[in-house]
Amino acid sequence: MSSTTFGAGSLVGVPVRRVEDPTLLRGEGTYIDNLDVPGAVHLAFVRSPIAHAEITAFDASDALAMPGIVAVYSADDLEFPDHVGMMQLHPEVVRPALARGRVRFVGDPVAVVVAESKAQAVDAAEAVVVDYDPLPAVTDMEEALAPDAPLQFDAVGSNVVMGAREPDDFDPLAGSEVVVRGRFENQRLAVVPMEGSAVAVVPGDDGDGHELTLYLACQMPHSNRGALASAFGVEPEKVRLIAPHVGGSFGAKHWMPEGIVAVRVARELDRPVKWVETRSENMVAMPHGRGQVQYLELGLRYDGTIVGLRCRVVGDAGAYGGFGGMLAFGPTRMMAQGVYRIPRIGYDCAVALTNRAPMGAYRGAGRPEAAAMLERILDLAATELGMDPAAIRRRNFLRPDEFPYSTVTGVTYDIGDYDAALTEALRIAGYDELRAEQAARRERGDVKQLGIGICAYVEITAGGSGSEYAEVEVHTDGSATVKAGTSAHGQGHATAYAQLVSGELGIPIDQIRFVQSDTALVPRGGGTGGSRSLQLGGSAALEASRGVLDRARSIAAELLEAAPEDIVLTDDGTLGVAGVPAKAITWAEVATKANEEGLPLAAEHDFVQSGASFPFGAHVSVVEVDMETGRVEPVRHVAVDDCGRILNPMLVDGQVHGGLASGIAQALWEEMVYDDDGNPLTSTLAEYGIPSAAEFPPFEVAHTETPSPLNPLGAKGIGESATVGSTPAVQNAVVDALSHLGVRHVDMPCTPERVWRAIQDARAGTLPDPWREPPAGFANLPVRQHRAASRRERDEEEIDL
Repeated sequence: MSSTTFGAGSLVGVPVRRVEDPTLLRGEGTYIDNLDVPGAVHLAFVRSPIAHAEITAFDASDALAMPGIVAVYSADDLEFPDHVGMMQLHPEVVRPALARGRVRFVGDPVAVVVAESKAQAVDAAEAVVVDYDPLPAVTDMEEALAPDAPLQFDAVGSNVVMGAREPDDFDPLAGSEVVVRGRFENQRLAVVPMEGSAVAVVPGDDGDGHELTLYLACQMPHSNRGALASAFGVEPEKVRLIAPHVGGSFGAKHWMPEGIVAVRVARELDRPVKWVETRSENMVAMPHGRGQVQYLELGLRYDGTIVGLRCRVVGDAGAYGGFGGMLAFGPTRMMAQGVYRIPRIGYDCAVALTNRAPMGAYRGAGRPEAAAMLERILDLAATELGMDPAAIRRRNFLRPDEFPYSTVTGVTYDIGDYDAALTEALRIAGYDELRAEQAARRERGDVKQLGIGICAYVEITAGGSGSEYAEVEVHTDGSATVKAGTSAHGQGHATAYAQLVSGELGIPIDQIRFVQSDTALVPRGGGTGGSRSLQLGGSAALEASRGVLDRARSIAAELLEAAPEDIVLTDDGTLGVAGVPAKAITWAEVATKANEEGLPLAAEHDFVQSGASFPFGAHVSVVEVDMETGRVEPVRHVAVDDCGRILNPMLVDGQVHGGLASGIAQALWEEMVYDDDGNPLTSTLAEYGIPSAAEFPPFEVAHTETPSPLNPLGAKGIGESATVGSTPAVQNAVVDALSHLGVRHVDMPCTPERVWRAIQDARAGTLPDPWREPPAGFANLPVRQHRAASRRERDEEEIDL
């Protein structure tokens, strides 16, 4: 399918400037915070200052006496639907929209204040008195597995909400000549979008058959409308949901407890309601990302050939077992094989409840965690065997002629050429010269030592849904509108989809209007997530454009008295007869004729993709480490990513730059830290290590192109790929800078303190082993019965190495 030809005016591969930016640069955006909602009351939430406690008393009398206060509600005052969110990990673990009887993390909403102004609501929230009886808290995901750990939900019987292990008779390391082991932490991250969560609710008939209009900062308007309708027992068609401009999301903005409260209050008071999250709320209450502890054992032959891999992964679900808790069990396991031929993989996983903020999706959502653990254990293996990190990877790469390739973990890679990406990355970086410079610095004993880190990765995109909607219509003035079921929040969809329509129909981009994120205007759509938009939504827009062109040819043929197959799109964007340049008509004329016949010149298409696509790439990170202070400075970063056929190089590079910033920041600076009592210690941007552009080196970005066979564009996702590839490359570079001292591992973030301590331990001869035995809780997990037979069969087979 990827060999599909494009229209004569195709703009595939052209770096078209973003058409959506002028509106934002002129301050004409329609974010919820500046949305004018006449008559709206404002909400402020009373949030728990304690990680785990019983609510023993509640007094809102002082707040109710303050000016402008309309109401104060707790869970005892109004009946609120439960918040199931994107996924419920255990039937007994349900999150109430407002805490009922017990709070389970600092930031848990306990009550809501309704006032005529935002300032009045915030002031009154501080006057609400809540008494708590503290309970023991568990803030460490590994300690949560202990049989005597404080239980989060008594009905569950443990803190494990999801988990499974391999059968006892399956040994993925059998036949290994060398086994390397490592314990790695993939720390909890705050998402920190420029705009926090936000919602505005307008109850009442809007004149078009909607009983409720909701403005929500989100990625998936249609699925969020479905969640709202289900929670409140309303027909979805009676709800209009609009996602206006959204200031970033990165996987975090979906249906939320505060949204449930806003809708319930609006319906109770029959008044519009508005709530915009503060930065402080955002840091403690928006679901966090990552959060895994990974125990890996890699079995190899002496020549570096991989024999098998055993993974034992603990996932932090946070309070209430949010969607992010599933990631260790799902995408991280799915992508555990990476780009390598690994004949046997054992994967045990325990997902634990803790008294920290719920976990959600964050850029990459499970795939960066898989790449991080796999690329770290590969570097440990290279050190153990005395091999170059690039050489051990090349020895084990899957080959281009093996695709489509079914992995041991049950996914099928569409296409790949992993060595090509690594070769290009090493060439751009000047790998041999870097190694020579590193050796020279070590010989001189320089204060600033050079570290070179490599990562080769593959990730999954469009894995959750293989269908997307688009419609294209040409109007009587010759302009066009493209409607998309995806929902952009900064990615450049308006530009990309307009490129596709313009390329197929010859209509100038500035005459193409883009419509998205409104359930009243776009009938259906899967929204944006998992880097699915271009390959699914773009393909739908492409096919809809071709549907319009087919109908236009029929109409033009009638007007020009020619056969439809002789009608061609001319260089100047008109429809003419092949070989007869004088006979041509405009799109305006064709659209007018179509309307006269009773149907607009439009076509819609639901594109269905048969499976997920698998972008890949290779990154080389170069860092300098100050051996006296431990400070790490990234000085170069080379990224070679492969997202299939590239539609707009400018948009792709922009996505890569953003992904690199996210990934490098995790490796070096970012971490959401809690104390033993569950108090967040990095809950403001004064403590949380969010970097600015000044902290990054210039990015050296390049691409290989292996078009996917799964869609007519040959496209794969790119929004998260650079995050997947950059984090392990930087971490590997930091460790590499210290490797001549005997340092084998430094946990993320590689802060100056951690790096300095590793240097001191190395010089004192007290370096800790990068391995320790996993917690005993894995032994209590249920056996993955449906995989046992196939695993035994694999174990008994002679493995071709």
